Amino acid sequence: MNEAGRLRDEWAFGGRWNGVQRNYAPEQVLRLRGTVLVEHTLARLGAEKFWHMLNTEPYIKALGAYTGLMAVAMVAAGQKAIYMSGWQVAADANSDLETYPDMSLYSVRSVPDVVQRINNAFKREDEKQRLKNREQRDWFAPIVADGESGGGKDHTFELMKKMIRAGASAVHFEDQLGSEKKCGHLGGKVLVSTSQFIWTLSSAREAADVLGVPTVIIARTDAHGAYLVNNDIDDRDKPFLTGERTPEGFYRMRGGMDCAIARSLAYAPYADLLWYETSNPDLAEARQFAEAIHKEFPGKLLAYNLSPSFNWTKLPQEAVANFQDELGKLGYKFQFVTLAGVHALMLATFKLAQDFAKRGMPAYVDLQTEEFAKEKDGYPGVKHQELVGTGYFDEVAQTASGGETSTSAMDGSTEKDQFK
Repeated sequence: MNEAGRLRDEWAFGGRWNGVQRNYAPEQVLRLRGTVLVEHTLARLGAEKFWHMLNTEPYIKALGAYTGLMAVAMVAAGQKAIYMSGWQVAADANSDLETYPDMSLYSVRSVPDVVQRINNAFKREDEKQRLKNREQRDWFAPIVADGESGGGKDHTFELMKKMIRAGASAVHFEDQLGSEKKCGHLGGKVLVSTSQFIWTLSSAREAADVLGVPTVIIARTDAHGAYLVNNDIDDRDKPFLTGERTPEGFYRMRGGMDCAIARSLAYAPYADLLWYETSNPDLAEARQFAEAIHKEFPGKLLAYNLSPSFNWTKLPQEAVANFQDELGKLGYKFQFVTLAGVHALMLATFKLAQDFAKRGMPAYVDLQTEEFAKEKDGYPGVKHQELVGTGYFDEVAQTASGGETSTSAMDGSTEKDQFK
């Protein structure tokens, strides 16, 4: 069987692609591939691992990270997946070295670069642990990355390729107009037409197919809280239009749950998971969405943003404790706190700085004492020289010199002497 035939059979009969629609043929993918198919191991293994978890576990929970060591700490603490938020990249991890709001202001390489940074941190931890013959955990947690609106068809294609080359396991895209993009919990959002976003999803799938990686694609709609759309070309959008125009030429629309459901039903054949962005953690609303989707697409996987933009303290403690399990029963198989990293880092840093300003070194000693106490649970940060791989590079130097080097960094270090 030729390659096109093999690919056609895989799409038609491989269980991974049940319910997935492609608007192109295998021959078209192969024409775009070139003569050498480069292997993207981390992306492929991560996508396969993430897909397996989604289909075998009640649900996967994840926190948002935006540095390599932050992600390492999360995996050490037992997290099975990492969420990589565009908001956090915009705020503090973009290639432009700027502090931005979540409005697509950062350079296109920013998110792929952080994905690669996290995978490099996983790789270093894996190398360290193997060198010490320690019981190995799987450090390469799947990374779910934020593709924002993707841009045009070509832009989405290229962005998806960058994500895969960086080792992303899954990528989500949203149906906002990129030039007016806002955080899902801000106002002023402008949607693209339903058909235009389907092209975005199709372009992302095309890129993954060209690179030969089964990347998980998540389609997010912001229709629940959006009241503008860029055009009136799609008949599926017309029931929600008001007939009014804005000074920018956009069309006013009625957002809300009915619109979010209608759009998600249209996106379902082109995505592996569906996500509707919402402004409140409302189980009744989540049930309405899930039941509407599953009526037409039984078993369709769903995702839910456990957003820090919600004031969770207003919910009863019992409701918060049960919220994720109840979502899982409804089919929300990926649940994530988008901005966990920035909130955790800000609070921990502020508390230490505030206490240090009042008490001086006893405040830091308290932090260090807490670190020692957490070491038995797998906390990796007590020995910071070991954390970043100093011992690993001592081994590199020893190997290169045939064991003759006299400049090993850990020998005579305070960490080796004082942190036994």
